[in-house]
Amino acid sequence: MRTTMFALALAALTPGAAFAQAAGYEVPRTIWGTPDLGGYWTNGSLTSLERSPQFSGLVISEAEAARIEGQRAAFSQAQDRPSDPNAPAPPRGQDVGGYNAFWTDPGTRFGTVKGEIRSSWIVEPANGRIPYTPEGRKKFESELAKRRTTFDGPEMRPTAERCLVGFGSTGGPPMINVLYNNHYQIVQGPDSVMILVEMNHDARIIRMESEHQPLSRWLGDSVGRWEGDTLVVETTNFHPDEALRPYFSATFWVSPDAKVTERFTRWSDDQILYEFSVDDPKMLERPWHAEMSLNRSDEQVFEYACHEGNYSLPGILAGARKDEREGRTTVADLTE
Repeated sequence: MRTTMFALALAALTPGAAFAQAAGYEVPRTIWGTPDLGGYWTNGSLTSLERSPQFSGLVISEAEAARIEGQRAAFSQAQDRPSDPNAPAPPRGQDVGGYNAFWTDPGTRFGTVKGEIRSSWIVEPANGRIPYTPEGRKKFESELAKRRTTFDGPEMRPTAERCLVGFGSTGGPPMINVLYNNHYQIVQGPDSVMILVEMNHDARIIRMESEHQPLSRWLGDSVGRWEGDTLVVETTNFHPDEALRPYFSATFWVSPDAKVTERFTRWSDDQILYEFSVDDPKMLERPWHAEMSLNRSDEQVFEYACHEGNYSLPGILAGARKDEREGRTTVADLTE
C-alpha cells in the first residue's frame, strides 16, 4: 500500500512527456540518440532544501526575491571586508569565525524551477519540510548532537572533516547546494553516466540498465535508465557513515536502506530540471519530493584539495585532548 501511494504521488508530481521541457524546446542528443546532459552545471542558489518560516508558500514573487537578494548582497559585501590585523583576540569561548565572503560562493539569486521562483526545493509535503516520524526525528537530532559534541577520535567526526565526501549532501544523492563548490560536470557514455562533484571531487558512476550491487558505498549504488527524454536514477545501499548529511540549516538524514530516485530532464539549453524523491520508511512518515534547477555554467570544475596540507582534524582532536587535561569536557565548560 505504501509503495502504491508513493508511486501515485510521484506520478502526480512528475511532468508528463508533453511538459518535460520548456514549450517548443528541441532536446540536444548524443551520437547514440539519448538526450545530451553533458557539460558543467551548478545548483548554487539562495533557495534551500527545506522552506524557511519566513515564506508562506513554495513560489515567491519577483519583488520579494529581489528584496531578499539585495539584503544578502549587502551582508556578503560587509563580510568581505578585510580582517583587522590589529584586532585583539576574541573573548574566551567565543567563536573565532571562519571564512570571510571572499572564499564562499553560495549563489546570489533564488532558484527558478519551471519558470517559478522557489522558496524551497522540497515541493511535497506542501509545507516544504522533511516528514520525519517522531522516532526518526529523535534519532536524527540525537546523532546530530553526538557528531557536534564528540571528539573521541576521527571516526566520530563528520565525513567532510575527514575529507571522505563533501559536506552537506553535495555529492548526494540527492545533490544539495552548500556554501561553495556547487559545480558539477556530467559526462555520458552509452553504458554509464559520470557526475563529477566539485566539492571533494567526488565522482558518482551511474550504471545504465544494470542491477544494484549488494555493497554499501559512499554516494550509494546508482543505476540509471531512460524514460523517454528523462534520465531516471535509483540509488540504494548508502554507506552508514553518510546517513547524517550535516550542513547548517540544511542538515538531514538518509538511512543506509533508503532509496533515492532522481530524474534529470533537459528543460532548455541552459537548464536541467532535477527532481528527486527520498523514500526512507524507518525515518519518514512518507517520502518527500523536491525539484531543483541545474544551470549551465561557463566555469570549469576546480580541484578541491581537502587532504593536502589539511591540519583541521589533528587540530580539533588535539584541542579536545587539551580540554580534557584541563578538566573541560562539555560545551558549557568551554565558555567558563
